Amino acid sequence: MAKEPPTVSELRKAAEVTDDEINAAVDAVLADLATEAYPLAKGWTLDLVETLRTNTRAAEALTTDKAAWKRNMVRTAILLAHPVKG
Repeated sequence: MAKEPPTVSELRKAAEVTDDEINAAVDAVLADLATEAYPLAKGWTLDLVETLRTNTRAAEALTTDKAAWKRNMVRTAILLAHPVKG
């Protein structure tokens, strides 16, 4: 069985992705919910639309007016997501 690509969190631990890059991805989601292919670093790309579609807690948070809750849930969804190397 093929191993899934690492999560963004795993890439962060391996220093492949920085906190600033993760924060920029969160900002991109909050600025434009239609952002799809988002370049992280070192050739890693994250589909932000798919990330939110598959994380119901983050999708629900985006419908609230609680800015901190939105940001935290989107960040969590991004950390759990599996970017692709391309």
